[in-house]
Amino acid sequence: MNLRRDVFQAIADPTRRAILLLVASQTMTAGAIAANFDTARPTVSKHLLILTECELLKQEQKGREVYYHLNPEKMKEVASFIEPFRKMWDDRFNKLEAIMEKYKSTK
Repeated sequence: MNLRRDVFQAIADPTRRAILLLVASQTMTAGAIAANFDTARPTVSKHLLILTECELLKQEQKGREVYYHLNPEKMKEVASFIEPFRKMWDDRFNKLEAIMEKYKSTK
């Protein structure tokens, strides 16, 4: 059964977000990634499979080892989706700050 993985479902899990943070700075093997967690290696492998299926991670075979690294293009897609929401909240907080400053100056 071939499931279509959703990027946002993938990053909803805190372990998968932690894996993304780990491999953001360097490529790592599954064993090196698993060493950072207190869970069974097959559990980490399942997380890696999901992140790979979503194309958030890419695999690279080097000899007998498989290295995982972040896929920046897919992360840009996620950031592009989130950007309008970030801007909206920035604007709202800026307006609230202006109201609070105006309120302080009237006292």
